[in-house]
Amino acid sequence: MNTSTIAMPSPIGKPTHKPQNVQKEDAMWLQKELINRNYMELATARADNRKVSATFVPGNLNELLMCFDFARSLPETNALQNGMRKKSGKMIMDAERDGQSEDVCTYVKADLGMMMGGEIGPTGEPMPRPDILLLSYTGCFTFMKWFELIRHKYGCETVMLHVPYQAEGRIAPNMRDYVVKQLKETVIPTLERISGVKFDIDRLRQYMRESVKAEEDLVAVLQSARHRPSPIDGYFGAVYYIGPIFTAFRGTPEATEFYRVLRAEIEERMRLGLGPITPEGEMGEEKYRLVVEGPPNWTSFREFWKMFYDEGAVVVSSTYAKVGGLYDFGFRHDPEHPLESLAEYCLGCYTNLNLPSRIDMICKYIDEYQADGLLINSIKSCNSFSAGQLLILREVEKRTGKPAAFIETDLVDPRYFSAANVKNRLESYFQMVKQKRTAALAGALAGAVPGALPGSMPGAHAPFIPIIAH
Repeated sequence: MNTSTIAMPSPIGKPTHKPQNVQKEDAMWLQKELINRNYMELATARADNRKVSATFVPGNLNELLMCFDFARSLPETNALQNGMRKKSGKMIMDAERDGQSEDVCTYVKADLGMMMGGEIGPTGEPMPRPDILLLSYTGCFTFMKWFELIRHKYGCETVMLHVPYQAEGRIAPNMRDYVVKQLKETVIPTLERISGVKFDIDRLRQYMRESVKAEEDLVAVLQSARHRPSPIDGYFGAVYYIGPIFTAFRGTPEATEFYRVLRAEIEERMRLGLGPITPEGEMGEEKYRLVVEGPPNWTSFREFWKMFYDEGAVVVSSTYAKVGGLYDFGFRHDPEHPLESLAEYCLGCYTNLNLPSRIDMICKYIDEYQADGLLINSIKSCNSFSAGQLLILREVEKRTGKPAAFIETDLVDPRYFSAANVKNRLESYFQMVKQKRTAALAGALAGAVPGALPGSMPGAHAPFIPIIAH
């Protein structure tokens, strides 16, 4: 396993600025190569006579799209990649000057701003106009409005897969049948017509066989955080781990190889008793184990992560790492029932779960991963995540007795990340976790003492501190 300091590789086809020295696992570099390769495939799609699809991460039907030889673009990935490259701020302001509200999802505005700026993608290569917009609706109403705007701009065809919301906290047979019916009668015929390629269900089955291998290895990696010390960070590190399987590579041999390499690396770290790799090298002593709800901030990603590992805080599990599939709860693509499997995948995405299901999930993570508390990073412009988060926080705190905190940043708008404020509030939260842990230990040693303060007893209700960072 090579974790030596190496320079960031240049984006494909373009010179880079002065390189930054960072440390990553081998698999992280492989992930970067895969992402850059997909952008090159998009840039050369017209020259290669390939049709282009655009779709979203939650509930994406990558295996199905590959059956029709589409080059595959994912607008959220484009936006976050531009955010990490410090390009999204101008794009967002351009979209706002063009009439978009300040409260509109910043992924949307970054995407629209990229179009207005000449349709140049994150790696500096041109982005092709899509031939088909495939919307697998999975809990985010903004997706529909986003594709309406793209359709209006480009005049391309849109096909929608309506996915019922899990209002009762489960997938009923009629829900799955409803999605399968749409796949058979609307989605597949449309993809055949646009691509000119006849659907082959055996080809879909083969892609799914590859998906299952990758899914098994990803779950092993994510669940390695149950170990002490955790060999991974299940939030900041996990965004590298979930990249291939949540985007354009699930179902490919390349993704299978990526997850094989990744799992081997993580199992070796676990055997050696090592913590996560951070951009500055090996993480020091693990002092705090957290569960995080909500997406990360991309424009200050490394700075945000540093605020955690400098304090010895590792995220052992996060809901964001499940936004493209709840594999750790048992779902696997099934080659024997491919269309039904696609339906269940869409129905089971995190943002398609009701609030009680999300609360159950977070409480389970806190228990199984022996977490010290819950941190919610509420995203100013992302309603599909942020709606109900204060309710989630209070209920999780009540059920687990673990301290919770609430900060607010944004996805790719640098105006909504105040580093000093976020750092201050995180330090306060870590101090509260420490005090809570010390009091619980003292209470456990003393036993049940009549008249003792609630805060001195294990499992006592901790105070909720709202931490808002603007």
